[in-house]
Amino acid sequence: MNILDDLKLQYKLGGIAQRVIYWNIACFLVSLVFFYQFSIGQFAFPSWLALSSEPADFLFKPWTFLTYAFFHDGFLHLLFNMLILNFTSSLFLTFFTEKQYLGLYILSAIFAGVVFALSFYFLSLDSSVVGASAAIMAILVATTTYQPLMTVRLLLIGNVKLWHITVVILVLDLMQFRLGNMGGHISHLAGAVFGFVFIKLLQSGFDLSKIVTRVLDFFTNLFKKSPSTPFKKVHKNYNNITTQRTTSKIVTKDKTQQQIDEILDKISQSGYDCLTKEEKEFLFKAGK
Repeated sequence: MNILDDLKLQYKLGGIAQRVIYWNIACFLVSLVFFYQFSIGQFAFPSWLALSSEPADFLFKPWTFLTYAFFHDGFLHLLFNMLILNFTSSLFLTFFTEKQYLGLYILSAIFAGVVFALSFYFLSLDSSVVGASAAIMAILVATTTYQPLMTVRLLLIGNVKLWHITVVILVLDLMQFRLGNMGGHISHLAGAVFGFVFIKLLQSGFDLSKIVTRVLDFFTNLFKKSPSTPFKKVHKNYNNITTQRTTSKIVTKDKTQQQIDEILDKISQSGYDCLTKEEKEFLFKAGK
């Protein structure tokens, strides 16, 4: 199994959080090829990808309220965000579903983008923003709102309460509000507010993530081809019915499924890296 096959298998088995990280990395690689200005050492994102505070841009390119949340202005920007996203995602998915995770990521990014654009418009400022920070902040605050006393072990620090981490990050955002990247800090705080509201509405019985789920299901069903099977008249010969081949197929299928289940249990307990080369190749072939 080569590296590409290994990445494909991890993408299939990693869950929604790992897929979102893959999407961010893929978007960064694309932007590095097409939008990085090597002469000045900076990215020059077009107005149809980055979220601009100019009404002429965001009104006629509304998709930028989402696309900006998958692009990053530099390798360190991407690396830091993906490390925090991986950390917050594991905490959030301890209590909530993958559909709720994806719904929160998308809706918080859109909400934070709207707050950023309107804030800069009314302040008569002109700027653009990229990055997943607002959605990451929403996931962190949502988890903290639901389970503030959860104990988290940090390297070189030890055990701390989750709400301690969240408060420190929010305070740092507030302290840097007027120092630089004001648009980024506005979107961070907007994401935090959305994460808090998301959990409060969820606790009261209203799941905002269902909005995203219904939209995705609509487009999935829209482009899904319905199988057209012409009517066929079948004549059965009850004298020649044999069950030996059917039984054999069922047994073979059960053994294969049993082996897949055992490997998946091993991944859930010890992680994907603990698999042997033969087990990885078996899963890759089974997933085709």
